[in-house]
Amino acid sequence: MEKLISVISTALPVFLALFIGMMCRSKGFLTRDGVDTLKKVIVNLTLPFVLFNSFATAEYSLSALILPVIVFLICTAMLVLGFLWVKLSKSGSKVAPFLASGFEAGMLGFSLFALLFPDQSASKFAMLVLGQEIFVFTLYKMLLTGKTSPKAILNDFMTSPTLIAVLLGLIVGASGLYGAFRSWGINTIIESVTSFISAPTGTIILFAVGFDLVLKEINWKKTGNMVAMRLVIAGVMLGVLILLNRTVLNGMIFEGAAVMLFMLPSPYIIPIFADAAEERVQISSALSALTLITMVLFAVASVVVGIM
Repeated sequence: MEKLISVISTALPVFLALFIGMMCRSKGFLTRDGVDTLKKVIVNLTLPFVLFNSFATAEYSLSALILPVIVFLICTAMLVLGFLWVKLSKSGSKVAPFLASGFEAGMLGFSLFALLFPDQSASKFAMLVLGQEIFVFTLYKMLLTGKTSPKAILNDFMTSPTLIAVLLGLIVGASGLYGAFRSWGINTIIESVTSFISAPTGTIILFAVGFDLVLKEINWKKTGNMVAMRLVIAGVMLGVLILLNRTVLNGMIFEGAAVMLFMLPSPYIIPIFADAAEERVQISSALSALTLITMVLFAVASVVVGIM
């Protein structure tokens, strides 16, 4: 009975927040502009606090630096496989290959990880996310947008609140400054402030995701190939990462964090770069389907973690 209660207490808040978001859309309680404003608050204000705290409190070592590198290389391999898949399937979509790589870690990953593994430090997830963040804001975005100049890439880095938060967190954590804060008792103040401000982030994110999740608009027939591409490639590369962890890396990665990362949908920014309106609709439909699959996998993971 205790395990059942544990499963329900983990999964129910997620699905309830999604349901509320869906109801607000169907009943007209909120407009698209209203939800877009909430997303801006998340990305520019509350999420950076979550990211800063995750990276500032992480444990750093020379050996741990290999993790972001491995994730970067895996993301690159996923993108290459995405291009091959689209070419062989002759779908003709310009941006469809980008569905095969990248993870919506900021808007979804940290919230779900905290719910699924409340006793684990978010830094275990953050060290994997770091590799994919570097990948998304460099190679991935360069190919997706066509902007290849170092100046444009640097500008993206310096104007992104989430990346600035990651960078500051890395500096504070890797330099040992956070350890000094702890010895002075300042860490209590920092943790109190970041916890209070970041507390509603997960709920607001899931609420916004639920608002965008319009199940009746998912065209499974047209998006089936793109969804299959993502699931197959992500599944294979997750297997590669776990194999590396159990052989070469000697268990350095918390595998729950790896599974959580690879469960996530592709970045939500992809449809913006679709040229044709029909293609944009298909990509958005595929992302909605992948988000729904993520939630189903989260429910399954909740059961597995609950009975372990």
